[in-house]
Amino acid sequence: MLKWFDTKKVDEFSDWLIAEMLKRYPPAGLDTDPKKSTKRFQKVHESLFLRVQAFAIENKLNVYTKARLGNRVKWAMREAGYPQTFADEFTHEVVTIISVISTRSRPSTDKP
Repeated sequence: MLKWFDTKKVDEFSDWLIAEMLKRYPPAGLDTDPKKSTKRFQKVHESLFLRVQAFAIENKLNVYTKARLGNRVKWAMREAGYPQTFADEFTHEVVTIISVISTRSRPSTDKP
């Protein structure tokens, strides 16, 4: 039961994700030329979400750990200066991808 509340890996991953986001696409980058900003974000997004997918495959997250991950990512982005809608959408995508992968990797309980 205590393992259910173990968030060490989730906390480390969320810290890494936000640090990478800040390094590769800082909040000030949102105010630059829209075309350049969009292209740059697409590259950053692709590489970060490959890592999000890998994390979801490597770690079986439960409802609590998914919620904790989402909460940490969202509030770290807000505190770093990202706009609320940007932080909310980014966080929603992270949690959605992790949830979908977690559901897919779970063994089926259907009997043939």
